[in-house]
Amino acid sequence: MTRLSVASYESAVAPLRALPRAARVSALLLAALLLLWSAHLWPQWLHNPDLSHGLFTPLIFLLLLREARTRDTVRWLPTRGVTTVALAAALVTGLSLLVLAGVYAAAVGWTHALVNFLVATALCALLAAAWLTAAQDRLRAVPFNWTAAVAIAVWLLSAPIPPGTYTTLTQHLQLGVTHVVIASLHSLGIPALQDGNIIELPNVSVGVEEACSGVRSLISCVFAGLFFSATLARTVSHRAILIVLAPLLALAMNVLRSLALTLLANAGVEIAGAWHDVTGFAVLGITAALLATLALVLEKTAAAPARARHPLASAQNAAPAFASPNSHDTSRLPAVLDAARRRSLTISLGLLLNGLLAAAVLAALFIANTRPSSHPVRPAPNLAALLPESAPGWQSFSSSDLYRFSAQLQTSDLIQRTYGRLTTGGQEQLTIYLAYWPAGQAPVSLVASHTPDACWPGTGWQAQPSARSHENISVAGHPLPPAEHRFFIRGTYPQHVWYWHLYDGRVVLHDGLGSPLKLLRLALRYGFRHDGDQLFIRISSNQPWEKISREPLLIDILKNLRPFGL
Repeated sequence: MTRLSVASYESAVAPLRALPRAARVSALLLAALLLLWSAHLWPQWLHNPDLSHGLFTPLIFLLLLREARTRDTVRWLPTRGVTTVALAAALVTGLSLLVLAGVYAAAVGWTHALVNFLVATALCALLAAAWLTAAQDRLRAVPFNWTAAVAIAVWLLSAPIPPGTYTTLTQHLQLGVTHVVIASLHSLGIPALQDGNIIELPNVSVGVEEACSGVRSLISCVFAGLFFSATLARTVSHRAILIVLAPLLALAMNVLRSLALTLLANAGVEIAGAWHDVTGFAVLGITAALLATLALVLEKTAAAPARARHPLASAQNAAPAFASPNSHDTSRLPAVLDAARRRSLTISLGLLLNGLLAAAVLAALFIANTRPSSHPVRPAPNLAALLPESAPGWQSFSSSDLYRFSAQLQTSDLIQRTYGRLTTGGQEQLTIYLAYWPAGQAPVSLVASHTPDACWPGTGWQAQPSARSHENISVAGHPLPPAEHRFFIRGTYPQHVWYWHLYDGRVVLHDGLGSPLKLLRLALRYGFRHDGDQLFIRISSNQPWEKISREPLLIDILKNLRPFGL
């Protein structure tokens, strides 16, 4: 095989100005969709620490595309039917996910994490379809290599995680970090007890909250590991090492951070505020620096000859399944074969252009049909007035430490009042918790992520299996909207929990978030709306609903909440 010259290698990647008009129009449509998506996510990238790396995603995407065209291995896909079929499958997947995201948005709003995740996945599918077109040997716009694949993947890593997945991941990380820190403290001779995600020390208690669980560093480090694998590593083994070590290193560094903060708290240092934030940013910075250093060391000590890592050699030694970079010279191809390849490329470009036009039309329709809430803007309700301070036969007290969660919940409109009494059957307890968010103050996904399923296990409550995850209940003959029902035990003390998440005056069924049919019914009933206010109502008791539903106290409280949609 004749060795490729530098000139022939440079000509292997087609200049953008030489691309067909359909390819250039498709590129402009993709750029517009990505720009619109970046503008939508920009507030979350600015204010959500878990997604702060998203601020760099557009720039990194362009950088990786340039790297894919100029430095990484040059491989081209054959322009034939199988490539066109894969392209069509990617387009169908992207458009289907975009429609599904619109249905979800009609029910729970565009700010919901699940909606954003679906849109991000749809965009990645559309980008994959464009890549399958651009990597064909008759077009030669973007090679089929690892760097280009990472350029697509970074968009998915910059989108919110679905709330159920996020909650499960956070809980496991919180409890895991707490367990490792407890074991480390014991090995240092420091007495400590674990109560859920709370570390009980002799003089102070330290809670491993969501921000300390390691989700932030885990996502950011996986993002950094992929980036370094595409820009600093050139062999499959080195890239695999970086990708595998990135999450492991992130988890290890977060454990060290939690241990350091716990030791500082045990020494009497106030760790809230500066210490907490500085150590968090330090973990991200140090982990990213370690990954970059590892990538440079791996490449420097690589045993393979330098020529094997050079783009020219990579292009020359490309697998036979792909066309060589100079395969665009079709002068020696049979005329019939060349015509078939031209037709296949024309079909691919037509499919891509029409698919992207359909995506743009869908996005425009969803945005145009998203209308303001039908409920008038109203001031925040006086939550304390909704819950009686006293009731005949009951003693009551209000929780005074709720406002420490205001920053995390993004609201200060919180109240929790507990009523208790002694009867011949034993102690009876009834607790009412209310939280309110004005329209536009917090995304629906944030409220949906702070349910008893997510928050209670960290404080020692153990979830128990119940007959129904949601119940159709009533009080004083008045049927209530379906309530989410959970059952917990702490030690031997039971707790039945019923809760409702009201968005724009209607109940969001959390189990319905996994059912497109239920969401479609919500969409058809309520239409596309945005900026609705939100109210979270939680009723918990050590007694079953059949017993407490007859209490005048509960009847009065639920009557006060009826104007809000309950």
